[in-house]
This record gives sequence, C-alpha cells and structure tokens, in this order.
Amino acid sequence: MHDNVPTAHGEAFERCVRSGGVAVFPADTVYGLAAGADDPAAVRRLYALKGRAADKPSAVMFFDRGTALSALPELGPSTRDALGRLLPGMVTVLVSNPRHRYPLACGEDPGTLGLRVAHVPVLAGVRVAVVQSSANLAGEPEARTLDEVPDSLRRGADLVIDGGELPGTPSTVIDLRGYEQDGRWSVVRAGAVSEQAIDAALHEAHHFDETKYDEQIQAEIPAYDALQNELVEAAGDAARRILELGTGTGETARRLIERNRDATLVGIDEHPGMLAVARERLPADRAELRVGRLEDPLPDGPFDLVASALTVHHLSPAEKRKLFGRIRDVLAPGGRFVLADVIVPVNPADAVIELTPGFDRPDSLSDLIVWLVEAGLAVSASWTRGDLAVLTARLET
Repeated sequence: MHDNVPTAHGEAFERCVRSGGVAVFPADTVYGLAAGADDPAAVRRLYALKGRAADKPSAVMFFDRGTALSALPELGPSTRDALGRLLPGMVTVLVSNPRHRYPLACGEDPGTLGLRVAHVPVLAGVRVAVVQSSANLAGEPEARTLDEVPDSLRRGADLVIDGGELPGTPSTVIDLRGYEQDGRWSVVRAGAVSEQAIDAALHEAHHFDETKYDEQIQAEIPAYDALQNELVEAAGDAARRILELGTGTGETARRLIERNRDATLVGIDEHPGMLAVARERLPADRAELRVGRLEDPLPDGPFDLVASALTVHHLSPAEKRKLFGRIRDVLAPGGRFVLADVIVPVNPADAVIELTPGFDRPDSLSDLIVWLVEAGLAVSASWTRGDLAVLTARLET
C-alpha cells in the first residue's frame, strides 16, 4: 500500500474526524482522544468527555511531518530544521503561532501552538489535523492499553481503534518559541524522550559545522571509506546523468563524477553551508548543487543513477517509502538507485555507530528491501558490514 493512501483504520479515522466525531486511537506514546482541529463542536465534546477545562490548551496532531510543515508556512528556517530532526517523534513542540492557526487547540494563548507529529503505523496515510489529548479523565493516569481507557470515554467516542500495548509514557513537551531568534529551547514537561537526546538533536541542528564534517564522519564511522568505495562500485561507470540525495560536502559526488567520466550530477542537500564546501571541490561544469530536502519533489528525470550515502536514515519509515516511490519515478528504464546507509543489524551487538534519538532513524535491511520492492524496483544487497549496508535497486526495462 502506498503511504499517501490511508490504511483501513486510517480511512475510518478520517471519516470519523471529518464527520464531526471523536475517536479513541493509539498514538506513539499513550492512547489519545482526537477531534477535528477546525471543528468547535467536536472539540467541545472531546473536552467534555475528559472533564477538561475549556481554557486549557491541547496539541494539534498530524500523522505526516510534511503535512504539518505545509500547514505552518510561517515557521522560520531554523525552527523547521529543528522540527525536521525531532519529528515524527514522541515529543510535543511549542512553536510561535503569529497567524493564530488552530485556535481551538490554543486555549487562552493563540500565539502559541502545541504541535505533535506521531508515527502511528495503523494510521499511516492520514492527512487530517486533529486536536488531541490523552484518553484519560482529567487528572487520571494515561492509558497504555485500550482496556485502561475509561469505559465512559470508549462508550462516548464515535470510533475506537485498538493499537495493542503502547509505551505508556507521555510525550516530552519542548518549548521552541525562542529557537528561531537565538537557539533557545527548554523542556516544559519531561516525558518519553530524554532532555539529553533532545539536546543532541538540537545541538546538531543549530551548531552544525560543515568545515569539520569530513573529519567527524571518519571518526564516527570507521568503515566510511569502505562504504563509499562499495557505493561507487555498485553505481558502475556508465551513467550520463546522476542525482545525488544528501550531497553534504561533496565526497560521494566527487567519487561518482571521477568514475563516470561523461556524467553530469545534480546534488541535493538541505544545508547551504555543506553545499558551499561541495562547490569548492566539484567541477562547476559537471555538478549542479541545489538546496532542498529529501521530502521535497525531486528534480525532473530521467536519471541513469540515483545515489545516496548516510542520509536516508534520517527519514521516518513512511518518508523512506515515499522517497523510494519518487526515486522510481525519476529513474530511466534500466537505471539504478544505490543506497549506502546505516541499518538496524540483525545482531544488536553489530550496532556500533552512535545514533542520536529523534535524528537518526535507521531501519532493518529487510524492511528497506521490502519498501524498495514495493516501489517497483528490483533489489540486491551488494555489501553489508555490521550496521552499514549498500543496496542496489534497478528499474527494470
């Protein structure tokens, strides 16, 4: 199933919300109550079911990060970058809301919005925004299982979705309202994600030093050169037009251009500073570098080769699957996609690369292969070492 098509539960959830209903649903932390974010009557029902004061704020929840960011176009670039590292995840983020969007969720402070993007597989593909609150009576403990949701809430809701047992710890609430100005942030409520993990992700976002990247990556990934060599070997030497996703400082692009002597390359990266370094080392007549995110539309194809090293693992599973479909659409017949990246190894002892929770989101080799096949590509794993792998996916003629 493609990620832009809701699951059966997702379709039922959207119908419920769009028709003014209230749903009990599994979030990625605890069970929640949801109502349409722009439906005053439904939100009043949600608050009444909980016994929650009407002037208390709630969060607006999305089930897709791209949809959330599109709904809040006034967010500044630093804030958007930080959200890209934190979401989807088990956090609620307070952001400035100058346009007073989603006032039903804002309580007495319309200038502040609580934002959640949850990774909920049973609701994959859902595009509606909801006001959400935990599925418990005001002041009572949160529900880890559906049985722990009070009977009055289950009977009063229009839809109840059982998601099994959940982690049970509420989301961490992070205040990012000052982040755009000077990088200020704070934890308002401790929860599922530690302050240390948040600090690591936001430090990476706000203090990224592209001039030291090559040195840092070599130290963090001892097999870095082997990974690059295997990517270039899998890419071959016959490409005429190459798309690279996550160009960084241009190391992979340099190797690909040297191997494919007749090729031109389009490189995408979200960090302008990284691309500035890459422009210094790549031939201007053969490399066109663009600022962009992997979630954005890809450059027009066809490309003989699409390559990516140590970038795709930052995406959520749903975002990876979408990206693989977009890659298929820009490949030339017979073209190949070579992915060199961090994976979750079968043996946990092989996981030696230090990861930042909320920023690094690797998946298993088997999952990546399944998603590439679902995208219509023929896949082989050409190299693995511990928690690194190189996969080659071809668009068959």
